[in-house]
Amino acid sequence: MTPLGAAVAEAEAPVWRSHVGIPVRNLWLLLMYAADLAAFGDRFDGLADEAADLPELLARLLAWVVERRLRKNLSRAYEPRAAVLNRVRGRIDWLRTEAGQLLNRGEVACRFEDLTCDTPRNRLVRVALERMGPQVRDRDLARRCRSLARQLEEQGVGPARPSRSELARDQIARHDAEDRLMVKVAELALDLVLPSETEGDDRTTRLERDEKLLRRIFERAVAGFYRCELQGRDGWTVSPQKALSWAVADQSDGMAYWLPGMNADVVLQKVGPPGRRVVVETKFADALSRNAFDKEVFKSGHLYQLYAYLQTQAGQGHDLADAAEGVLLYPAVNCRIDEWAVIQKHRIRIATVDLAASSADIRGRLLGLALGGAV
Repeated sequence: MTPLGAAVAEAEAPVWRSHVGIPVRNLWLLLMYAADLAAFGDRFDGLADEAADLPELLARLLAWVVERRLRKNLSRAYEPRAAVLNRVRGRIDWLRTEAGQLLNRGEVACRFEDLTCDTPRNRLVRVALERMGPQVRDRDLARRCRSLARQLEEQGVGPARPSRSELARDQIARHDAEDRLMVKVAELALDLVLPSETEGDDRTTRLERDEKLLRRIFERAVAGFYRCELQGRDGWTVSPQKALSWAVADQSDGMAYWLPGMNADVVLQKVGPPGRRVVVETKFADALSRNAFDKEVFKSGHLYQLYAYLQTQAGQGHDLADAAEGVLLYPAVNCRIDEWAVIQKHRIRIATVDLAASSADIRGRLLGLALGGAV
């Protein structure tokens, strides 16, 4: 059994159904790929077995990695500080010292570096723990999150969420895999957590919350899977949330302001021979809808969107874009779909992936769609 297969515990995992009836048994597998945690999958054996819903799953994962990190002590770093002291430490801030006439009081303004646990990565984790606590119904798990947050506070970790620039400056060394794991899980929890509901039917709002989370997880998991399995192999490159431009020949003054942007969920490209370009657009919904004659048809809006992603990039001197393929990928609902058509040199495929299947089947299906094979 693969590490990820073991983490999912496929044989014992029940089939959970979302608000609109989409079956999801492999939430753990999706979360691993959504957070780029596939390389750490063997460390989470058993955590998903009792998870009741998505917020609980996220909270359990977050608590596990923080407890693991605390057992080995939090990482520390030298952080710049400025303070008024009664002795010189580091460099003297003469401007502040003179302006405040501090020497007359036997004090001096200093700038120095302090070895502390109050680093951007640790603050991010504390914020994630405090946000996740109210999201779960399991009281023991909620107390566990609050207790871990207090432990971080006792070690001097501040409560303010770090900015993107602060996190970018807080470089994690390549050998420090534990910190990298902890930060990735905290980012996943903060990105996907939603405000707790205070009004309305609790069960309905909970299901709606899960549906929104699943939609984002499914999109990110597909991109993460291709990044993990294809990036750099046999000439493949993977570009999640790829920005696409309109082939504008001329426009009015206000058109650039009002024209909507285009971002494909995933663009896969392989340098030849033979070269290929595949645009994958994920939709966490039923692939079919009923028209005015009560006939089931593919959703036109989704088809128009994918067609625009393909056709607007053609005719600009890029051979791979001229013959790019497109895939509309849905979770399987009631039936399996795998249909295709060539439209103006673009092979457009509408397919489903069964999220209640084994993790090996899910991975095989996604790889088959990228490589163009029938599965």
